[in-house]
Amino acid sequence: MKLATYKDGSRDGQLVVVSRDLATAHFATGIATRLQQVLDDWNFLSPQLEDLFVTLNHGKARHAFPFEPRQCMAPLPRAYQWVDASAYLNHVALVRKARQADAPDALKTDPLMYQGGSDDFLGPCDDAYFGAEAWGIDFEAELAVITGDVAMGVSPAQALEGVRLIMLANDWSLRHLIPPELAKGFGFLQGKPATAFSPVAATPDELGEAWARGRVHLTLQSAWNGRRVGLTEAGPEMHFHFGQLIAHLAKTRNVRAGTIVGSGTVSNQDASHGASCIAEKRALETIADGVPKTEYMAFGDTIRIEMKGRDGLSLFGAIEQRVTGPGALPGRAGADGIDE
Repeated sequence: MKLATYKDGSRDGQLVVVSRDLATAHFATGIATRLQQVLDDWNFLSPQLEDLFVTLNHGKARHAFPFEPRQCMAPLPRAYQWVDASAYLNHVALVRKARQADAPDALKTDPLMYQGGSDDFLGPCDDAYFGAEAWGIDFEAELAVITGDVAMGVSPAQALEGVRLIMLANDWSLRHLIPPELAKGFGFLQGKPATAFSPVAATPDELGEAWARGRVHLTLQSAWNGRRVGLTEAGPEMHFHFGQLIAHLAKTRNVRAGTIVGSGTVSNQDASHGASCIAEKRALETIADGVPKTEYMAFGDTIRIEMKGRDGLSLFGAIEQRVTGPGALPGRAGADGIDE
């Protein structure tokens, strides 16, 4: 089942069911108006939405309409909790190595996570506004899951049962604002602006065999100003799977339905796969040449993040955003184009 939230002028939007091929959609009115309602009463409402999903895929939904990603908010426009991890240890190792800092051994046994702002997410095609290019604007291509209720103290296997939906995330980072914040001894605040999510969130069964052992075994594609910069494999090098991340979060607290947990930047040891953020590309340049060469994003730049299934079709739709700010220039390249 695939779900999205259409803009309707309200904070929480209007829930729609989307066909498997992302071609058509149908309002879920009569079952639920908002995704949080479904998450709160999953066992009762999700089977009804599944029935509508089947009808839609068979072309028999009477009031179906063409699906338009640009009309979408984030699937869950605001959440009770947004927690992001660094489950790909290669990303952590590269960034630390570039600044000649060792990665603590505990990172291999204890997930690194932070709690971000969850009151104001960006839609998949919303412009990303920033006050200055000098803040060090960087995209981060990730996976994320939305949970149901998860009890405190659960095992990773039990926590994995709490995954309701999977989607993509662009966890924007302002790289030049982060170091002074961390130097104070507390975590990210201004350095982590509003996160964007894919048009569609899908139930795990929609991924078929690609969803295995709490990981998504597919390729995450990132294109910056139309040029492909990342073709990273999301499965094999995810050190902590989503069950482990959720269990880590739930160690000392209950996790409530509507919590979003991110994977962190998808990263591979094989540099030929590219990078899912600019910071990692700069880290590789620093390690090789002593200085980074790639600049962070400028006003007018675009980013496209997408994941395709083994059938070649887009699973969640694409995140397609343009960076804007005071005096922003028109985009330098269309987000649709890919420069091989």
